[in-house]
Amino acid sequence: MDTTTAKRDGAVTGGFDHASAVYDRLVAGSPGYHAHLRISARRLDPGALAPEPLVLDLGCGTGASTAALLHTLPSARIVGVDASEGMLDEARAKPWPDTVSFHRARVEELTPEWAAEHLGGPADAVFGAYLIRNCPDPGLALDVMRDLLRPGGRMVLHEYSVADSTAARAVWTAVCRGVIIPAGRMLSGDAELFRYLWRSVLEFDGRRALLERMRGAGLVSVASAPMPGWQYGITHTFAGMRPEPRR
Repeated sequence: MDTTTAKRDGAVTGGFDHASAVYDRLVAGSPGYHAHLRISARRLDPGALAPEPLVLDLGCGTGASTAALLHTLPSARIVGVDASEGMLDEARAKPWPDTVSFHRARVEELTPEWAAEHLGGPADAVFGAYLIRNCPDPGLALDVMRDLLRPGGRMVLHEYSVADSTAARAVWTAVCRGVIIPAGRMLSGDAELFRYLWRSVLEFDGRRALLERMRGAGLVSVASAPMPGWQYGITHTFAGMRPEPRR
């Protein structure tokens, strides 16, 4: 990671630390936020997973995605990982069953050796909500996430992607300028994280480009599906699998 990227990555993590205490209040005002996470969690195809699967929730934040996974996969062992200690403090303060735990780490640090030490082996599924866009090197992050999966394991990304649609970009900008940035400034006292959110979504991969990234990382059965409601064309599920070894 070069110096400029490292500074940006640190600034983003610091922004989440600063906003962590009010983050749940902010997302609660977004229609469909929690329901959409549950939709993407269901797209892990629970029926195809082991009876008590190991699921990694990368970029878990304050635990909204963790709750969606637990709702969908109540028998799963869920391990939430995030780079922001402030967000993790909020997540850990909530009531969870013993099958849920949290770790502080950046995606790039999650090697197979880390998985062996902290998880006991590879995961059955990896879930990343609003994660890949915030990674300094999305291609590297996908490689890391793939390597955390067992062969046949499933990956689901829940992410904004508007580059392929002029209408989606216009709606996103209107919502950010009219609602997200002012609300973020009012509740957290600083709008920079929310201006970053607006810009980062506009600059991130379109749907087709992200699907190609996933294929380039060696994932198979790659597909995307939109969210309903006002976020149609803005927020999507991206799903893929780590291939089984050839026999």
